[in-house]
Amino acid sequence: MPISIQRTLAAALGAVLLLPVARATSSPRMERKQRTEETRIREARAASNAAIRAHDAERVASSWTEDYSLVASTNLAVTGREANRASFASHFEERPDVVYVRTPREIGLYEPWGMAYEWGDWEGSWTEEEGELRIGGTYLAKWQRVSDRWLIRAEIFVPTHCEGTSYCGERR
Repeated sequence: MPISIQRTLAAALGAVLLLPVARATSSPRMERKQRTEETRIREARAASNAAIRAHDAERVASSWTEDYSLVASTNLAVTGREANRASFASHFEERPDVVYVRTPREIGLYEPWGMAYEWGDWEGSWTEEEGELRIGGTYLAKWQRVSDRWLIRAEIFVPTHCEGTSYCGERR
């Protein structure tokens, strides 16, 4: 076979391989279900943000599984709903004006296992003796459907910016 025909066939085969392939499991019904579940997760996130704004540690904790794990922006790692609830309550007491907001960019589901991920941006602020601190970055949350509720199983927060006080200085 001449080289030019081989190249043409190779190019055609490559183009075919790059065509999107419809998933056998995709259907309008399944897509509606996924949109519904994504909406429920977004609503649960909004409720969590509202509980943080209200400094209601009990309500914040109600969005977590019993074995919830957190890795904070400072690398503080806390495991368990009760330990994290106590940590939030202490945080609220130490910083009376602290606010954190998590804003989802993307939510993905694996329906057969009742799991989902949420990836987005987070922002935090509070006042220290030196003035107002602003911090934020990227987060990833793992959600688990428990009975008919979506609960957060784990969250990891990575800072990408911090300004305003010495709190933002080098950490080890």
